[in-house]
Amino acid sequence: MKKPRYEKLSEKLQQQIEQDRKNSVNYGFAFDEGKMMRRDSSRDKSSVWRSAAVRDIEKIINSPFYNRYQDKTQVFSFYKNDDISHRAIHVQLVSRIARNIGAILGLNLNLIEAIALGHDIGHTPFGHAGERFLNEIYNEKTGRYFSHNIHSARVLDTIYPLNLSLPTLNGIISHNGEFECKEYVPKPMLSFEELDAEIEKCNMDIAYNKSLMPSTLEGCVVRVCDMIAYLGKDRQDAVRAKILPEDYDFEDTAIGRLNSEIINNLVVNIIENSYGKNYIMLDKAHYDALVHVKKHNFDIIYKNESIEKQYNETIKPMMFELYNKLLSDLENDNRSSKIFTHHINRIESSYYPRKQLYMEEESNQIVVDYIASMTDDYFVDLYHYLFPKSKYKIEYKGYFEKD
Repeated sequence: MKKPRYEKLSEKLQQQIEQDRKNSVNYGFAFDEGKMMRRDSSRDKSSVWRSAAVRDIEKIINSPFYNRYQDKTQVFSFYKNDDISHRAIHVQLVSRIARNIGAILGLNLNLIEAIALGHDIGHTPFGHAGERFLNEIYNEKTGRYFSHNIHSARVLDTIYPLNLSLPTLNGIISHNGEFECKEYVPKPMLSFEELDAEIEKCNMDIAYNKSLMPSTLEGCVVRVCDMIAYLGKDRQDAVRAKILPEDYDFEDTAIGRLNSEIINNLVVNIIENSYGKNYIMLDKAHYDALVHVKKHNFDIIYKNESIEKQYNETIKPMMFELYNKLLSDLENDNRSSKIFTHHINRIESSYYPRKQLYMEEESNQIVVDYIASMTDDYFVDLYHYLFPKSKYKIEYKGYFEKD
């Protein structure tokens, strides 16, 4: 197997960084927390010991849905294997990689962490397959669309009105790592009215997601690091899940083959091309390699026939059946239903100030909120609780399965 190749910053840039540090050079690109806007500006003000972005971080990690990251699929759902990534480790990896870049570029590290830790909090159980199925039935019922990045903002701004800052919420809705760019130039967002308008456009036109761009350099860094965090990690997990053989020979590219190479080489290239600039950029060779590696992952991992078969033949019909049952319970005011006792009641009893009762939301939206909030295990357990005689069963591969 070919020896890993780890790039380094050019001598010229290293010398410039050292000189800038010596002379206390500040390029002024870090977001100024004194300019952080909130829906309620009378609360959550920055203090000498707890900055505005730190408040956002602490609100996110202490929010009711944050714990659920630990049992939400990243890519591989049907494995009892603690070495395979769940979404909890993914958001931490994004945060770590993004803060590494942000530290060198002189950005606001607390804002980076807030966006990174919150960016997937609205994700469905069973990863992007779950997102696809939930969007399908929601669109059939309402003509509207479900996107996990938009829903993450809904979780933190509507379901639980945490009074997060505008740049944090903007970074969360704009993080979508499915749409890669060679260059990320912040697109200013000056009001919550703009945020709400962008969210509604995505709800009505799923393709509009592609046009979203973060308003801060911090958000741009998180967006590209979302991809950096999963490209190589998903390859590692595919081998651990035996989707790919241990000796699988990944094609060598400008960013390498292995997780450690991909992270190192993309981070180095971003710093090399973005230091002292008001944008985040990859050179053509590294950008083309990123696109190529991502496409290759789709071909050999994400579109794997055995994985897609179980999702389509089991999870999809389970989700449709569960959705319709919960919608019926809600519309018939069945107060003993779990959508009331495990979801609506808990939200309405929370102390977060809200403009209207949660029960006044449209019924399909409440069902979507509930299903999207579920962990993989909760989804399966609730389904079998409601449909004990169902033919649909989840078959997990355990630790002691024969190779």
